[in-house]
Amino acid sequence: MNLIDTHTHIYDHQFSLDRNETVQRALEASVGMMLLPNVDASTIAPMLELHEQFPDCTRVMMGLQPEEVKEDYKAVLAMMEKELECNMYIGVGEVGLDFYWDLTFEKQQLDAFETQLDWAKQLHLPLSIHCRNAFDKMVKILEKKQDGGLRGIMHCFTGTEDEAIVYLDLGFHLGLGGVTTYKNCGVKDFLPRLSLDRIVLETDAPYLAPVPCRGKRNEPAFLVHTAQKIADVLQIPVEELAAVTTANSKALFRL
Repeated sequence: MNLIDTHTHIYDHQFSLDRNETVQRALEASVGMMLLPNVDASTIAPMLELHEQFPDCTRVMMGLQPEEVKEDYKAVLAMMEKELECNMYIGVGEVGLDFYWDLTFEKQQLDAFETQLDWAKQLHLPLSIHCRNAFDKMVKILEKKQDGGLRGIMHCFTGTEDEAIVYLDLGFHLGLGGVTTYKNCGVKDFLPRLSLDRIVLETDAPYLAPVPCRGKRNEPAFLVHTAQKIADVLQIPVEELAAVTTANSKALFRL
């Protein structure tokens, strides 16, 4: 069995004491590839350092996470756009909209998101998209920008069946992580009606650890629990789920 964690932040400071061991545990748990989306200007160096240390089992993306869009966002985006010129990045991410805590920079978030969508189209790269409390605005922008050139993952999807169908119709994949294993997550109810060829797996480590590790710091090795839960819901062998989702991830990111 071979799994791909399509969204993990193991360069985060929460792994500073056992980062090497975290990677080793992932490999021992059949997570053979870990995709690292960027967060802000400060995370680029540690992310690239981790990739340099483990080039065979990590890949990197470049983007400005919506919660990190501040007054200086245009300068940060300019720096990131230049960084993308080195052609080592497999995707544009983590990007998106997040209006859960604060609407102070709503206008800036919208502008930053559109800018990064344009990068993805220009560079023919997939996106890792974060959306929280912003579905209507998100879809409006995606519908405007989608000309066949946008592809990617709706990261940490926990929405309704109708929302899932909208994203799928727009050409995106759904990233399913630890939340899918939680008792109150409604995605399990309609998961059997979704096309498995548009599903990928993720952890969002160090956040959102799956059952039975909920409450702990999340890490890529825990992806096996999410995979097993989804396989159980779909009533298929976990090896089949792993094969399909890994193939989906490889095709999307051209790994």
